[in-house]
Formats: sequence, structure tokens, C-alpha cells
Amino acid sequence: MKIERMNKGNWGKIRAFLDVRTDDGFVIKGFKLVEGINGLFVGFPSQKGSDGEYHDTVWAEKEIKEALTKLAMKEYGGDIMNGGYQSDPYSNTPPPAAPNGEPAPFSDDDIPF
Repeated sequence: MKIERMNKGNWGKIRAFLDVRTDDGFVIKGFKLVEGINGLFVGFPSQKGSDGEYHDTVWAEKEIKEALTKLAMKEYGGDIMNGGYQSDPYSNTPPPAAPNGEPAPFSDDDIPF
């Protein structure tokens, strides 16, 4: 399994949207990297039901969910794995700069839709 596409950003608790390609060649779209109270985790694709609640449309075993979360965190950036930069939506601290010291450029790929 590998990350096919990842759009990074800050949409409330969502830090990135991603698509996953399975070893069999299937691409599953709609995963989210979410900042929860216990750290980052991958939220599975979901759909709003008639009851107004969101329900997952893709299921996986615990081991696969854990492997996917590790893979997504690695793709998102090594700083979060090493206890480095933690995004705080209430902070005025700017996000980390690009390797050349300048702010990372904004592109249409940063928009999840």
C-alpha cells in the first residue's frame, strides 16, 4: 500500500486529505489525516447518512489502520514523528519554513476539493 496523493493544510482538525493505492492496484480516495486528542490518525472515507451522522464507507482491520496511519504520518512529514512541530490552530506561530528558509508556496493542490 502507498500514498497516491496528499493535500496538506489546516481545515479544523484535518491536517491532510489523501488517496491510497493498494498492492492490488485499487485507489481508494477520501482518507483524512486528523489531529485527535491522542495525536494524529487516519480517518477513513465516510458519507453523511440520513440521520445526519457520518459513517465510514471503507473498513479495515486494526493492523492495516495502524500501518496506514504510520505511512500517512511519514508522508506528511518527519517532524511530527520526532515530536517536533505541532500544529496549533490557536497559535500565531507561523508554520515551519521550506528548506530554503522561505515560506512554502501555496498552490491549488493545497485545497482539498
